[in-house]
Amino acid sequence: MVKPMNKETTFAPIILFVYNRPEHTRRTVTSLLKNPQAEMSDLFVFSDAAKDKSVEETVRQVREYIRQISGFKTVTIYERDSNWGLANSVIDGVTRICNEFGKVVVLEDDLQVSPHFLAYMNTGLDKYEHDEQVMQIAGYMFPVDIQSNEDALFLPLTSSWGWATWQNSWEKFDKTASSFNTIKNNPDLKKQFNLDGRYPYFKMLEAQKKAKVDSWAIRWYLSVFIKNGLVLYPRKSLVENSGFDGSGVNCVVSGFDDTPIDATFEVKTFPANSVTSPFFDELIKKLPKPKFSIKAFLSRLIKPFKV
Repeated sequence: MVKPMNKETTFAPIILFVYNRPEHTRRTVTSLLKNPQAEMSDLFVFSDAAKDKSVEETVRQVREYIRQISGFKTVTIYERDSNWGLANSVIDGVTRICNEFGKVVVLEDDLQVSPHFLAYMNTGLDKYEHDEQVMQIAGYMFPVDIQSNEDALFLPLTSSWGWATWQNSWEKFDKTASSFNTIKNNPDLKKQFNLDGRYPYFKMLEAQKKAKVDSWAIRWYLSVFIKNGLVLYPRKSLVENSGFDGSGVNCVVSGFDDTPIDATFEVKTFPANSVTSPFFDELIKKLPKPKFSIKAFLSRLIKPFKV
């Protein structure tokens, strides 16, 4: 039985990471404010500093906008004095807020959310708080049709597009990817890590170890994978990524990952048991297999994983 939200519910704080896209940031905040729970939620905005002079003006515009944000319980802004990069900023921000509040909802400036996003996030955080196997709540769902009777399901795969976690889960974050050799030396584990060989996630992990990419998300996936953790996903996506319009620093335009939101869809039923959904294998098979080089693949997924 899912515990309903009531007046005593403590809503999770929301982190929003922003950089140099004022219009994207505005759309993200506007979509959040359509959630009734927004006015009861604390918002923390982490604004990274410009990497070079070419983005100083757009960073300034973003900061001008975020200083005017209202409609949340509180708004706290952290303006970086130097460019941290998204990976370092996310690791620092999530750690800081988790340590203070014990849980957090995380968004970036290219995501728009459903009006039911925060209800789902907070209910999921509340329901599975004491289940150590459940390590993350995901708001995004891949563009596949899942014929499930439940509105949410568990997958052994993390998400970086609109998500939530708890302090006790985030404490397991493997910042140095110390489990790299465990997977490298086990062909079966490597195949499993690569979603039955369909996606080269291990290559991305390898690139991280060689400092060719700086990705918090591939390290987070490793952290959850090595602990046999599970992630709760909605049956239909509650998050839409607008970062594939060419505005991102390393964005490659693609319609695949841009799953439209069905604003009428609400997650009302949750899994009673924390086990991998029987639809997981079907979902993997429905995902298109990449038909490009690992270099192109890394470039294409730079937004989900160079974070």
